[in-house]
Amino acid sequence: MPSNGSSAIERRTLWIVLLLNAAISAAFFVTGLVGDSSALIANGVDNLSDAAVYALSIAALTRGPVWKTRAASVSGIMLLAFAVGILADVVRRYIYGSEPIGSDMMVMSAIAGVVNYVCLRLLQKLDAPDVNLRAATTFSFNDFVSNGGILVAGGLVIWLETNWPDLVVGFLTAAIAIKGGLEILKDAGNEASANREAGLK
Repeated sequence: MPSNGSSAIERRTLWIVLLLNAAISAAFFVTGLVGDSSALIANGVDNLSDAAVYALSIAALTRGPVWKTRAASVSGIMLLAFAVGILADVVRRYIYGSEPIGSDMMVMSAIAGVVNYVCLRLLQKLDAPDVNLRAATTFSFNDFVSNGGILVAGGLVIWLETNWPDLVVGFLTAAIAIKGGLEILKDAGNEASANREAGLK
């Protein structure tokens, strides 16, 4: 059971990463719509879902272990739902076409990369994170990896003058989200089994 001091640090950390993700999500949406980029919009949805998960994590800090595992399970399901939505957007853009602006993609991904790295480092500094905080760390790691992919894709869009690098990164972002969501659900399942065996509520 975390001490009041460590709980306060966790709460402050989660509020910081929540606000940062909400801000970067809005920037992704605007830039993605203006730049006609599936990858940017995908990451905007991703960061918005992250902000919701961090809110769940904040609520879970003062709850029992069973509530925490349920909140983590919701986080995993949200990540999988996000992945399905992004795959649908990639298919739509593949069928109907798109004209992503590579320079917008590169600038936005560089800014978001710095923000997500800060979030990741803040979460990694927490001592003995519970299942919910581990889920939050998974989300931030996924975001950081996705930003690198967008940066590369933006360069390829400029160089090759085609939309397929943007679509590939959108697809890979969804694939990373699926992997992360399944890992979170597995972790939550293991934690729930351990709680049942210990008789925790």
